[in-house]
Amino acid sequence: MSSLFLRTLREDPADAEVPSHKLLVRAGYVRRVAPGIYSWLPLGLRVLRNIERVVREEMDAIGAQEIQFPALLPREPYEATNRWTEYGPNLFRLKDRRGGDYLLGPTHEELFTQVVKGEYASYKDYPVMLYQIQNKYRDEARPRAGILRGREFLMKDSYSFDLTDEGLAESYRLHRDAYVRIFDRLGLEYVVVKATSGAMGGSASEEFLAVAPTGEDTYVRSPGGYAANVEAVTTPAPPARPVDGLPAAQAHHTPDTPTIETLVDFLNGAGLGRTFTAADTLKNVLVKTRAPGSGEWTLLGVGVPGDREVDMKRLEVALEPAEVALLDEADFAAHPFLVKGYIGPSALAANGVRFLVDPRIAPGTAWVTGADKPDHHVVDLVCGRDFTPDGTIEAAEVREGDPAPDGSGPLEAARGIEIGHVFQLGRKYADAAQLDALGADGKPVRITMGSYGVGVSRLVGVIAEQSHDESGLIWPRGIGPADVHVVVAGKSEEIAAGGERLAAELDAAGVRVLLDDRKASPGVKFADAELIGVPTIVVVGRGLANGVVEVKDRRSGERQEIAVDAVVEHLVELTGTR
Repeated sequence: MSSLFLRTLREDPADAEVPSHKLLVRAGYVRRVAPGIYSWLPLGLRVLRNIERVVREEMDAIGAQEIQFPALLPREPYEATNRWTEYGPNLFRLKDRRGGDYLLGPTHEELFTQVVKGEYASYKDYPVMLYQIQNKYRDEARPRAGILRGREFLMKDSYSFDLTDEGLAESYRLHRDAYVRIFDRLGLEYVVVKATSGAMGGSASEEFLAVAPTGEDTYVRSPGGYAANVEAVTTPAPPARPVDGLPAAQAHHTPDTPTIETLVDFLNGAGLGRTFTAADTLKNVLVKTRAPGSGEWTLLGVGVPGDREVDMKRLEVALEPAEVALLDEADFAAHPFLVKGYIGPSALAANGVRFLVDPRIAPGTAWVTGADKPDHHVVDLVCGRDFTPDGTIEAAEVREGDPAPDGSGPLEAARGIEIGHVFQLGRKYADAAQLDALGADGKPVRITMGSYGVGVSRLVGVIAEQSHDESGLIWPRGIGPADVHVVVAGKSEEIAAGGERLAAELDAAGVRVLLDDRKASPGVKFADAELIGVPTIVVVGRGLANGVVEVKDRRSGERQEIAVDAVVEHLVELTGTR
């Protein structure tokens, strides 16, 4: 450590919000270059390479073959799949000196498809699985949490190419099982949840989420085993009800009731013969949407039960790849038929505004909603009789206690960080590239694809997020920058020589060693050892005179004295070096 390029910090960085960001900077693993862009210093790069090794070993074990594409890519392949525009502002676009359009690769489906099309032509060539571990680039609107959400990041992306849907299912299973082994080897606590495909397209989609209270992803699970990212949860719709005999819709003067709360209070004091709750009301939220590459905004009405909010993230996923924004005052001024606080389905239909509703707003259900003029609401407006939505949309918030879509019990919510995602893409990219193989009967067979990603650099932050204490990082065995951290705790030449000798013997035995030989106080060395987080700390100090050194387990804090002549064998066994 006297020659290691390392500077530890005692104070948290000012821009750090989560523990992993604070500790990785303080322990000298990474340094910020710009928002969402980080340099990897020697200790950090060692951890990154260790995780990369685990990922590579498991990918190789399922028969995937590693290749490498450029990060700087031409526009044309992404134009063919429409992702040049679909990715929107998240794509880093640039021009070369001749005016040609390029991008920094956010993901490489198009390039993988092209290379397979260029090399393979016969059904005998398939199936094939290819992968790369390479930097990716996305212009995140809000890069945050250090390396957990960056604009440049290291990712493993792999792709399977099969002749049949059954073959794709098998490739998908192989990757899913490989991911389980990867994350188990990294010592992570994680869940596998149903997910949406987003801009990737395709059908089956699952996310691997590391459990973390600081995570950006909300997922839900039930006692019966259902688990899904909140964006992928579907709402069980009630059966349609007959409309015969239902009371007629009536408009009521409801002064000063622009919110659900004020409306419910007014109705319950109006002597209408029944009690109303927020769940009896229909809340109509107006947004505007814009297709990728289009300058035109289009109005959209979203109806949800009044006891729920619109979840903008769920709404954005449901409308991908369109851009979504709430209306501002200028929008309301430009559309006077939209009466804030009193919007109903009638004005939307009369003015050609598309109206999508939550699945709970089923035919035959009756609602209290806006009457499209100030201080007025309609009671007993029946879906399918008095108004007809243009369709349903999953946009309402998902809450704890909601029934799981598969009937496996009430949902509970938790937070996590996405660490892996597996997709059955199907033929979206193969269709765009016309990727075919000549079948045994001489007829072309359209290839079906799978896409599988692991956030390699993100995993460094995720492990740090899950594995730390108030003193610093705690790396799992085999993942940290060293197996053993030898601390020379004393000024005498005998102690320094003992530390050097022990480190050399460990190194010769194949144990990765970090030796603190600095001319610093024992207190500083102990604090840095705790902060850096190597799983085993060996203190060579005054006990050396009695022929012992202290071995400390960083995770449990357990300490034991081991004879100097037995400690190498003990540590070789402990670290699993042989």
